[in-house]
Amino acid sequence: MDKISPEQRSRNMAQIKGKNTKPEILVRSLLHRMGYRFRLHNKKLPGKPDIILPKYKAVIFVHGCFWHGHEGCKRATIPATRTEFWKSKISENKVRDNNNIAALKNFGYRCLVVWQCELKDEVLLKQRLSDFLGTKQYGII
Repeated sequence: MDKISPEQRSRNMAQIKGKNTKPEILVRSLLHRMGYRFRLHNKKLPGKPDIILPKYKAVIFVHGCFWHGHEGCKRATIPATRTEFWKSKISENKVRDNNNIAALKNFGYRCLVVWQCELKDEVLLKQRLSDFLGTKQYGII
């Protein structure tokens, strides 16, 4: 049973942003401090990637663990109410994500998914971004 009314739940869910989220801004800030320059949310690319690094022909998606169904993550639990709806919604998101990544790869882009839960360890995230982009740049944190 939900602890808040359906109207309040609807208002809460309507407030969730699709871009310029806190996790996305954190990754962008880290990339910028590392010396990378990038573009944001190109509508011409499949899935409108969160971060595009044209120089490296690379894109980065910053995914929320709940919304994109991060396997094995404690944040990716299905709510107790409307379970079938949420299973379907998250499953469709995962299929869409995979299709977008496949299309980007067909265009010659390298793709990285950064999960919300990975943002806790900035040193590890910085190493992962650097490895993905194929450079050994380690700017000041």
